[in-house]
Amino acid sequence: MLVKFNRCSLALIALFFLSASAFAASEGEPVDLRCEYLVKPLGIDSERPRLTWMLNDSRQGAKQTAYEVIVGTDSIRVGNKDGDLWTSGKISSGSMPVIYSGKKLNRFTRYYWKVVTWDQLGKPAESKVSAFETGMMGQENWKGTWISDHGSIDTKPAPYFRKVFNTTKKLKSARAYIAVGGLYELYLNGKKVGNHRLDPVYTRFDRRNIYVSYDVTEHLQSGKNAVGVILGNGWYNHQSRAVWNFERAPWRNRPAFCMDLRLTYEDGTVEVVGTDLDWKTDQGPIVFNSIYTGEHYDARREQKGWNTVDFDDAKWHGVMYRAAPSQNIVSQALHPIRNVETIPAKSVKKINDTTYLFDLGRNIAGVSRISVQGAEGTTLRLKHGERLYPNGRLDMSNIDVYYRPLDNTDPFQTDIFILSGKGTEEFMPKFNYKGFQYVEVTSSKPVTLNKESLTGYFMHSDVPVAGSIHASDELINKIWQATNNSYLSNLYGYPTDCPQREKNGWTGDGHFAVESGLYNFDGITIYEKWIADHRDEQQPNGVLPDIIPTGGWGYGTANGTDWTSTIAIIPWNVYLFYGDSRLLEESYENIKRYVDYIEHRSPSGLTSWGRGDWVPVKSQSSLELTSSVYYFVDASILAKSAKMFGRNDDFTYYSALAAKIKKAINDKYLDRGKATYASGTQTELSVPLFWGVVPNELKAQVASNLAKKVEESNFHLDVGVLGAKAILNALSENGQAETAYKLARQDTYPSWGWWIVNGATTLYENWDIKAARDISLNHMMFGEIGAWLYKGPGGIRPDEASPGFKNVLLEPHVVAGLNSFEAKHKSPYGEIISSWKKTDKKTSYTFVIPANSTATVCLKVAEGKRVFTSGKALKETDFISTNVDAQGKKVLNLAAGTHIFEVR
Repeated sequence: MLVKFNRCSLALIALFFLSASAFAASEGEPVDLRCEYLVKPLGIDSERPRLTWMLNDSRQGAKQTAYEVIVGTDSIRVGNKDGDLWTSGKISSGSMPVIYSGKKLNRFTRYYWKVVTWDQLGKPAESKVSAFETGMMGQENWKGTWISDHGSIDTKPAPYFRKVFNTTKKLKSARAYIAVGGLYELYLNGKKVGNHRLDPVYTRFDRRNIYVSYDVTEHLQSGKNAVGVILGNGWYNHQSRAVWNFERAPWRNRPAFCMDLRLTYEDGTVEVVGTDLDWKTDQGPIVFNSIYTGEHYDARREQKGWNTVDFDDAKWHGVMYRAAPSQNIVSQALHPIRNVETIPAKSVKKINDTTYLFDLGRNIAGVSRISVQGAEGTTLRLKHGERLYPNGRLDMSNIDVYYRPLDNTDPFQTDIFILSGKGTEEFMPKFNYKGFQYVEVTSSKPVTLNKESLTGYFMHSDVPVAGSIHASDELINKIWQATNNSYLSNLYGYPTDCPQREKNGWTGDGHFAVESGLYNFDGITIYEKWIADHRDEQQPNGVLPDIIPTGGWGYGTANGTDWTSTIAIIPWNVYLFYGDSRLLEESYENIKRYVDYIEHRSPSGLTSWGRGDWVPVKSQSSLELTSSVYYFVDASILAKSAKMFGRNDDFTYYSALAAKIKKAINDKYLDRGKATYASGTQTELSVPLFWGVVPNELKAQVASNLAKKVEESNFHLDVGVLGAKAILNALSENGQAETAYKLARQDTYPSWGWWIVNGATTLYENWDIKAARDISLNHMMFGEIGAWLYKGPGGIRPDEASPGFKNVLLEPHVVAGLNSFEAKHKSPYGEIISSWKKTDKKTSYTFVIPANSTATVCLKVAEGKRVFTSGKALKETDFISTNVDAQGKKVLNLAAGTHIFEVR
């Protein structure tokens, strides 16, 4: 078919393609501009926010040789490279992040910024204009007062609040800032504001509170407007009883909130609608809510339109003032919790006229939504769990073991929905989440349900994906997916141990999984928040509890180095992955107090302070050995940090302390003649190897003994959590990659693969799937394998000498049983790809190094083989070193770009 275009049509087509191309990043352009690791964030409190970007440049050798940052209050002027707040000038640097260093930032102000970069040829490129907006920037800037209803800590129904106000002039913009003790949902003119869940994130409420910022301009109308708020208990008013004594938390109180609705008019004037005694309150259909157990909703108590202008609130009550829970109220500058994934029920089984069993087909954390018709007063119980009894009914015996109910009115992991009888009704809890695969629905009267009646929502902190793994072995892919499912199931503004039985921020679980988290997800905002929780919880003498936050539980005798080393290990890993030292610097004095406390109680250099190798298969390992290794790790991180921050006296002292601890460990536990530690368990050999305690000259022998120990168990695990963190890395990094892979992909008990072949879609708490205790089916404490896949077969590691993957260390391990492997990781500079494929005659490698990064590549080249690129063999002089560790390895440096090699 021949289509004819006139001159006007051609002009329009040309204009369309010109406009479309304007939205696509041009070669070399700075892209993905972020402030405080967020895209165009609201409510930034930092006086010196961090700015980052990447280069859209796939050319070989692409790099940033200089940059200029422009910041101002006028987007057009900034677009023209004229900033009234800060123009950095041309800075010769390719590193990130860049710290804002301009004029003092004002509160409640929108700032625009862009960056100009110069490439390796000296050619400049400009980004598009981005923005960030400051928030309160100080407790003193709040206008509203903390308010609540007149309920007590024992009042069960959730309080509802409302207020009607007028916009008096033409509105330019509106922002809502809300701080809450507990949880909340915010409404304007009948519509929920935002898509966050379980805001604000959990903190130590009597030491730090979080406020959330929203752009609500589009929610408001000319004239009268209505604002509504529902408060939930969350961790602030824990009414359910469990062994961790949260009902005794020193902050516990009836939920309360403070809000400023800041209205900016076209004429430049500002009006603040704040919380005060003009608000009104009542109770509604949420008759009970517990973050730990469930939510009870009586639809007969609904007050339609309660959050709209025309609602009659004559029967509502006055509010009361309350003291702020703390004097430290800070912005929630992190990726929020959301319903991230919708999961339809895979099947439903009708057990009888009043009982149905729904199966989502996978284990998740989150909530379910039910849609149902029934007579008024019909009561539905939605019981959530991970496994079934042989008769097909829901089995909670693996997850309700720490619950201590006072009566039967608050069943575990169970929502209660009482119908109004008015047509089709829907219910999804607002202030609760659970861990589950199955939902058993029972009703007081017969109802008709089908597979579409119930939907699951996978809820977690909505951190961006940063990595992917694809192996020719499908079992490996499933283990990786299960690891990610467990990691996300346990990410709720802080890392937890499990989403059903506890929901606790166990410190050990957090640092065992930190590398898995950072390879797979952009999690810096969550970790910075959680380490701030650590600083809130730390005792003056340096001691930390082993669950954080805590209402007081966890300061016992076992909260030692193997768990609470989070205070050092997580900031250090954030530094390695992001090249950003801020968290490490903010935590420096806390790490120092922690290490000083251990030294005080363990002056010899050895300590037995800790929990040990939790949930081992069978072999028990020395508590003193493993705890002392973590003490060494903490002292080493402190010494390195001291050097980084110019604290020379501290560097000298803690370097000597680390050396003392290492010597004490080796003097007592290392048999130099046999190259073994303690009794020679898998954990006792792998932990010193992984954490750098083994003398260099003995590493190969200790690794060989570890490999023999693994082979003795027919390539099966015999470790607990400390060994699981160390063993794969200890093998791979010390010449035993084949053994590591055989261990990782094992599919019989005990192994990660054993869980998978038995139907797991998440990681378990126990190697024994029939264990009598410690058998949550969604735990992350054995999740290091998710990081090892990047470090071992993928070979991608950060370079301590050039962190943030400014220089990438690449040493992929090609192993028997895998025909191909690909690992991708989005670093602060862009996506790194390490892939390989082997045949009988050759192994092909493809490496992609992002612009503004470099790489150091180490390839294992067997005797008689050569390395080729573009069909040409590399000369020995092309390598910076050869025969590394007598393994036939060859090392070369790579610039940014795509590099393809063959070893044949």
